[in-house]
Amino acid sequence: MDVSTSAPLFPPSLLARLDTTGPRYTSYPTADRFVDAFGAEQYEGALRQRAQGATIGGRPPLSVYVHIPFCESVCYYCACNKVVTRHHERAVEYLDALEREIELHARQLGAHESASQLHLGGGTPTFLSDAELSRLMTALRRGFHFVPGAEMSIEVDPRTASPERLAHLAALGFNRLSFGVQDSDARVQKAVHRVQPFEQVQALMESARALGFESVNIDLIYGLPQQTLASFERTIEQVRQLAPDRIALYAYAHLPQRFKPQRRIVSAELPDGAARVAMLTGAICGFAAARYDYIGMDHFALSSDSLAVAKRQGRLHRNFQGYSTQPDCDLVALGVSAIGRIGATYSQNAKTLDEYYDALRQGRFATARGLALTRDDLLRRAVIMALMCQGRLEFESIELAHLIRVPDYFRKELEQLQPLAELGLVDIEPGALQVTPAGWYFVRAVAMVFDRHLQADEARGRFSRII
Repeated sequence: MDVSTSAPLFPPSLLARLDTTGPRYTSYPTADRFVDAFGAEQYEGALRQRAQGATIGGRPPLSVYVHIPFCESVCYYCACNKVVTRHHERAVEYLDALEREIELHARQLGAHESASQLHLGGGTPTFLSDAELSRLMTALRRGFHFVPGAEMSIEVDPRTASPERLAHLAALGFNRLSFGVQDSDARVQKAVHRVQPFEQVQALMESARALGFESVNIDLIYGLPQQTLASFERTIEQVRQLAPDRIALYAYAHLPQRFKPQRRIVSAELPDGAARVAMLTGAICGFAAARYDYIGMDHFALSSDSLAVAKRQGRLHRNFQGYSTQPDCDLVALGVSAIGRIGATYSQNAKTLDEYYDALRQGRFATARGLALTRDDLLRRAVIMALMCQGRLEFESIELAHLIRVPDYFRKELEQLQPLAELGLVDIEPGALQVTPAGWYFVRAVAMVFDRHLQADEARGRFSRII
């Protein structure tokens, strides 16, 4: 789907109508639907089923995610599971637990299960020392076989990195970096308790290029306190100067009732819905002028980048990290609170370190909750991901894969789409649904129509606003 470099102007009435909350759909069903009845035993069964389910040509490679929860200081906007501490020695016990967890997976899946993607997130993965990162990578390579050309990525806090640190990451095999920038304006940085000079990021970007990293991503957030359209335009211009391969632009989700650090943010300093949309459209226009493709609700990539190529070819996917080129595959998630997917199941580890450590000391998986997907869940996941990734739903492909008739099965949903069609957000064609260029800004609203769980539950305050 092409998005023009001239920003659409949305009437206030449309913005008011769509100023609601909803999921980001990095999965369906969403993580709030996980249940405690799905625990370590059920997760082990899913792994065993994968191990026994080899087909001709072998199993597809895994994706592996490792959650490192530690941060030296708290960012007020953060909604991640984290442990704020300056005691770096705490990482030793955590690495002990990760090694046990990796070993448990190797026992179930077999030694050296193939993996084509690794991502270290957090928290702050670069909280770990060079020696600790080396130890972790040794354990991961002992438990999994990372295929040639595998994507090996890590999130980097510029405040805890140096050119020497980046050189060590390259030596460990990492080929993709993601720098957490969020905003380069000094007032905004102070308001969210994350002060880092732009020059610091610029120096790291130059080092990353000199070291030959295949891809560098920059994370930004719009909707933060003290942000204005003018200040965010300056941030966008500075990021354009850095010329990262990819940009992740997230909408800030202000949920202070759920995330304690956000209570330090002054709500009156947050931009309103119209300003947030203006920031998003300005970013889309600014990045498009610099030859970035708008991948979707939170991702941009240079036209030559594999993510942009995948979108043009209809091979885009979406997982717990956002948009990805990685084919729809199983995801092993390691670490406290980490969320994974094996077969038709989702699972999440214990959210506290004590519970996580206790389970692994007893020699069992730390799975605290999860979900076994029903036939209806799998069908709706296919529909929602088609809309979120391709912006188009072909009825025939869904009907052949799931043995249903879309007009019959989704009669109610197609009726609910009519108001969105009248607003110009989606075209209802014979045999297909097409999200319009304007609708791509609000694609979550289109996807939400097919979310059976959400439609049955009006308590949506736990989700972020869709604009």
